[in-house]
Amino acid sequence: MIKIKDKTKCCGCFACMNACPKNCIRMESDSEGFLYPKVEESKCINCHLCEKVCPILNPKEEKPFEQKGYVVQNRNEQELKESTSGGFFTPVAKYVIEHGGIVFGAAFDENLKVVHIGIDRKDELWKFRNSKYVQSEMGNCFSEIKKYLNIGRLVCFSGTPCQVEGLISFLGTSHDNLILVDIVCRAVPSPLLWEKYKLYLRENKKIEFNYAMFRDKTIYDYNYSNISIRNNFDIKYHAGIEKDPYLNAFFSDICNRPSCYDCKFKKRYRISDFTMWDCFTGKFSRKIKLSKGITRVLINSEKGLRIFNIIEKNFVDEKVDSDQLVRGVYEMTKSVPYNKRERHQFFMDLSHDNINVFEKYFKCTLYSNIRALIRILLCKIHLTEFIKKICQKKNS
Repeated sequence: MIKIKDKTKCCGCFACMNACPKNCIRMESDSEGFLYPKVEESKCINCHLCEKVCPILNPKEEKPFEQKGYVVQNRNEQELKESTSGGFFTPVAKYVIEHGGIVFGAAFDENLKVVHIGIDRKDELWKFRNSKYVQSEMGNCFSEIKKYLNIGRLVCFSGTPCQVEGLISFLGTSHDNLILVDIVCRAVPSPLLWEKYKLYLRENKKIEFNYAMFRDKTIYDYNYSNISIRNNFDIKYHAGIEKDPYLNAFFSDICNRPSCYDCKFKKRYRISDFTMWDCFTGKFSRKIKLSKGITRVLINSEKGLRIFNIIEKNFVDEKVDSDQLVRGVYEMTKSVPYNKRERHQFFMDLSHDNINVFEKYFKCTLYSNIRALIRILLCKIHLTEFIKKICQKKNS
């Protein structure tokens, strides 16, 4: 049976739980808020399926192959506005639904918990748009996907590389009716941190809300990393990376899952049909406006290329050499550094309700206020892109 002695060896993909024929594995939260498998040993029949489907215990060898590279921007203004970058995923998902399929991805539930769900209606695809800077809870997602595939229904699954490889390991065989989209992932923060952040906003900031947008482009466009907290359509709180404590925690590498510091899925050549991620440079295309958001896309399969050719009419796009597209993309192949000095104490503090970790570790200072004002000013007078181009020329 599967036993997690080293937490860097579990990515929390839920493959083992979904594979257990006796349903004797449940995912339990540890003190840091991350979920790990727990086996009810009295029910276990020692079939070892849980170990056989683990993507870390059974790594997929990376083999180079020819990739097609593109930068894309969705032509639909509403879909583009709601998306984190260039809105690539929505047309893929629409294609699947239009062909009688179902799409699985990360979404907020009614309590703003991040979970993987299945959607087969185009008017609900907005739930998948915009980044979720929290590890999603998979539940029985893999088992549901297998049932749909077995009856011949088209399925699309989007997720982090570990979730994609977890699904493939769980399924065991390839399926022509499965479309896989992986997101270039920096790392996944603790769900406990997200819960404490929501509590912090409600108790310390006195804010009532029912939706959150990471990387909200509607305020200062794509060039400014920020978070906005909303109650229906009204923005109740908004802050950029310099001032918001949750974004500070995320980018400080203090709050990530242990496996993220030694990620086994940081690869260029992936088993998905599409790999997608942000593009913060306009050097790949003069016809695509950077401020509205651009997505970099690697097409990894013939299936992916066939679908891309069908949905390409939905994009303004530019073909880019795949080597150029991935050059300098640290997040694709390198794990985040381990913040040894502060991480342990941070999670010790986070587990105690009486300690305000956000004020203790990420207190807003005069310096951070000044940085935020400068960034906002540059966005308002449309100089951000110009400064980026100058920096890129110096670094090239």
